[in-house]
Amino acid sequence: MWRDHLTEIIVFSLLFLLVSAMGFVAARWRAPRDMAHLDEWGLGGRSFGGWITWFLVGGDLYTAYTFVAVPALIFGAGAAGFFAVPYTIVIYPLVFLVLCRLWSVSHRHGFVTPADFVRNRFDSPILALLIAITGIVATMPYIALQLVGIEAVLKTMGVTGDTALARHLPIIIAFAILAAYTYQSGLRAPALIAFVKDSLIYIVILVAVIYLPYKLGGWGDIFDAADAKFKASPAPGDGILLNANNQLQYVTLAFGSALALFLYPHSITGVLASKNRDVIKRNMSALPAYSLLLGLIALLGYMAIAANVKPLPGAKAGSVDGNTVVPLLFDSQFPDWFAGVAYAAIGIGALVPAAIMSIAAANLFTRNIYKEYLKRDASPAQEANVSKITSLVVKVGAVACIVFLDPQFSIDLQLIGGVIILQTLPAVALGLYTRWFHRGALIAGWVAGMGLGMWMLYQVANPATGKKHFAGSAFPLEKFGFDTPKTIYVGIVAVLVNLAVAALLTLVLRAAKVADGVDGTTPDDYFADEGDARVTPGTERDADAAPEPVA
Repeated sequence: MWRDHLTEIIVFSLLFLLVSAMGFVAARWRAPRDMAHLDEWGLGGRSFGGWITWFLVGGDLYTAYTFVAVPALIFGAGAAGFFAVPYTIVIYPLVFLVLCRLWSVSHRHGFVTPADFVRNRFDSPILALLIAITGIVATMPYIALQLVGIEAVLKTMGVTGDTALARHLPIIIAFAILAAYTYQSGLRAPALIAFVKDSLIYIVILVAVIYLPYKLGGWGDIFDAADAKFKASPAPGDGILLNANNQLQYVTLAFGSALALFLYPHSITGVLASKNRDVIKRNMSALPAYSLLLGLIALLGYMAIAANVKPLPGAKAGSVDGNTVVPLLFDSQFPDWFAGVAYAAIGIGALVPAAIMSIAAANLFTRNIYKEYLKRDASPAQEANVSKITSLVVKVGAVACIVFLDPQFSIDLQLIGGVIILQTLPAVALGLYTRWFHRGALIAGWVAGMGLGMWMLYQVANPATGKKHFAGSAFPLEKFGFDTPKTIYVGIVAVLVNLAVAALLTLVLRAAKVADGVDGTTPDDYFADEGDARVTPGTERDADAAPEPVA
């Protein structure tokens, strides 16, 4: 009953109201003369310095769902759940090479989305449309997952009802408040709130990794309890070490996830809001501090085993809700007031990424669908207004996913989203370094990679849940004819096929001398910095003045 959690509810509500007030105040924080422009509403005026960007990007990538899902996976599956730790370590050297160039060319040309860059670089509205649709589709379930994190906290506090409306009413109210201050303040709202969100998470985790091992008998007892649980499990799994059959899946999932993370539109939005290249360089050096935090968060799964946490029942009869593991651990081990602080960290941790994700998806629709196909002469004020309205629609869609669908469906969709967004790698990430790929070949590669990826995901079943299709991203190699029980991450296979098709078809199209459009960028665009002259989009150059493509 909720009355048993009254202190936790009060603390949670007070902190939630505090950050909501900050969200509305953010409209006046570093306020420009005119918010009716995507540069201001959607990118915070491209003016964020090192600290703001560090909190914003970190708050964007390490979400409420990360807080509950990674420990829950380790609680249920053991060592396989740690894949999230190496992939967030591997990623920063990779994106260091890419994001500085993306920031520069976007700063020089006024690009707001990755699809803007692709449109200009490859002179292909169709390819840009595919990139935009891919980004929107991959982002939508990610927003819904933030609601899963809040719902796990509310369920633990007993804030549930007998009807679907009563059960979801707190989430609907929370996202209505989020929608209101995001509409008013744009990217400035999550940027300001991120300071509170990340500070709370750091405090909670540092207290947890010191206090909980002391209370549970030490790290030795925690790992022994986890090892005993997995050894006693009737289904063979990884335990606290990976077994040989899951090592290929682990490696490919970690590497594929690393390649995908900064292709998501919300990740790019946070980076493009930076004021110069040095901010990005410093952040790529400092953001691994969040990876250390993630490793500590992951260990909460083993602590929950040692604390004998029993997950709450799930939506389906006989199922359990693994996402309640961390909230229940806090509820059983912390004083009520500090459990309330921990719940607030998770709840607020949902607001920052959800806001950025909805803004990023809205910007994609506005710049690459609305302006490209519906109103080419849209003014900056009209663009900003359409983006605001679209961000509201995106949030409503995310809430609808939680209210009307099984939350597990959103989790499965997010796994699919990683496979989907990886198919933008050749055009976006490689496109920042080379114009060698033919635009027609990139479209064909996207189609091939997406088609194969969807076919492979359709073949993935999960006997434990009874799902026969789209039940994860671990593809059995035996379906490719290999005599092995090993699995591989679908996204890696799909993007390799994507690249192979794009490369081979480029050779064919170039041999056939098929026209390839005009590159709208110049070599020095990729090294431009703060203060360098910017080009007004749409007036870059005419075709006769086009330089040689960047190699």
